[in-house]
Amino acid sequence: MIAKDILCHSEKQGGRHIMTTVSSDMPVFDVLPRLLDNPERELGVMEDGKQIGVINQTSMLEGIGRMIAPRDDCSVITVECAPEDFSASLMAHAVEDSDAHLVDLLSTPSDNGNLKVLLRVRHTDPAAAVRSLERYNFKVTDAHAASDSIMSVEIATERLLSLQALMNV
Repeated sequence: MIAKDILCHSEKQGGRHIMTTVSSDMPVFDVLPRLLDNPERELGVMEDGKQIGVINQTSMLEGIGRMIAPRDDCSVITVECAPEDFSASLMAHAVEDSDAHLVDLLSTPSDNGNLKVLLRVRHTDPAAAVRSLERYNFKVTDAHAASDSIMSVEIATERLLSLQALMNV
């Protein structure tokens, strides 16, 4: 997803020139830190020397939300590993060895210097994927089955609230 995919569609943004700009083809994950660093919390989007729109916190949050594939049949597994041991392809291979499909993989630094990796696995029971990840020497710290829909909603809500707090919406 790129900058022009997350333009603000608010009527009040129309026609206003924003001083801080980004290119329309800049990846969203490169736009996010620039948006957070900008005191106005909005960026102009430039294409062919013209401002084609604006990105604000709300449009950024909506864009990131569209990047998360909604699935009811996914289990959530949390793995912790040292940064030098991190391998997305090896984790995906471990998940696929358990006859499951990897839907999402998100890594974040944890407090102890390791990486915390959240895996969404398309399987209602994560037990086989957990065993496979452990066979590949990954430390599984948490796993929730797809039937834990209340937990999934709580996790999703917590993450969105964290993102909103980060963006100061």
